[in-house]
Amino acid sequence: MSVWPDLTTRLEAAELMDDLTIGGAELVQALHELRWINRLLGGAWPVREGVRRLWAQVGCPSRLSILDVGAGSGDVNRALLRWADHQALDLRITLIDIHPETCAAAAAYYQDEPRVQVQQGDLFDLAPDQADIVTASLFLHHFTDAQLPAAWSALLRAARIGVVVNDLHRHPVAWIGIRVATQLLSRNRMIRHDGPLSVQRGFQAADFMRLRSLPGMFSLTYAWRPFFRYLVIVRRI
Repeated sequence: MSVWPDLTTRLEAAELMDDLTIGGAELVQALHELRWINRLLGGAWPVREGVRRLWAQVGCPSRLSILDVGAGSGDVNRALLRWADHQALDLRITLIDIHPETCAAAAAYYQDEPRVQVQQGDLFDLAPDQADIVTASLFLHHFTDAQLPAAWSALLRAARIGVVVNDLHRHPVAWIGIRVATQLLSRNRMIRHDGPLSVQRGFQAADFMRLRSLPGMFSLTYAWRPFFRYLVIVRRI
C-alpha cells in the first residue's frame, strides 16, 4: 500500500475481513476493535437516521422489522434498539453475515436481547420482502464496481419499504486518520491492513450519482455525515 494512495477511483484489492478462512482469536479481536471504532466515530448515527426517516415516511407504524446484511457484530443496532424504546416501537432485528464465526460473535454480543436474531447467510440468497427495512453498514464497500449493481438489487429485493446504507467517504483526511489510528492503537493484523484499505474502497458523491441509473434506484438520496460517512437511502417504490 502506497504512502499516498490514489483516491480518485475505488481500489478493488481484497480486505482480510473478506477471507473466510481467517477466524479464531484474531477475528474475535478484530470485531471487538471494530465495535470500539464504531462507538468512537458515531458509526450508528447514519443508520438510525436513515431508519427513522423511512419509518416516518410510511406513517410511523407500531411494528418494524430490520434486516442488517453483512452485519458483523451488529453493534450499530444498539442505537436502533434504544430509539425503538423511546418510540414504544415493536422492533425486530435480524443480523445476517456470511462468516459462521462472525455470526457466533454477534449471537454472543446479543445473547440477552430477544429482539435480535442472528442468521448465517449470503446477500444474494435473501428472500424477496424479507424485512421492512434492509440496512448495510460498512458492507457495500467490500464489493467491486462491477458487483455493486447486483448487490444493490439484492438489498432492494429483500426490503418492503427501503434500504439504508452507511458507508465510508473516500477522502485523504479519512485515509490518513484511520491509518495513523490503526497503526498506533491496534496490533490486530486485520484492523491495521483493512482500515486504510476500507477508505480506499469507499465512495464519493459521483459513485452514488451513477447508481441512480440502475433499475429501482432513481429514488436514491445520499448525504455526507460526520467522520467521513455517507448515509444513503433508497425508498422502494
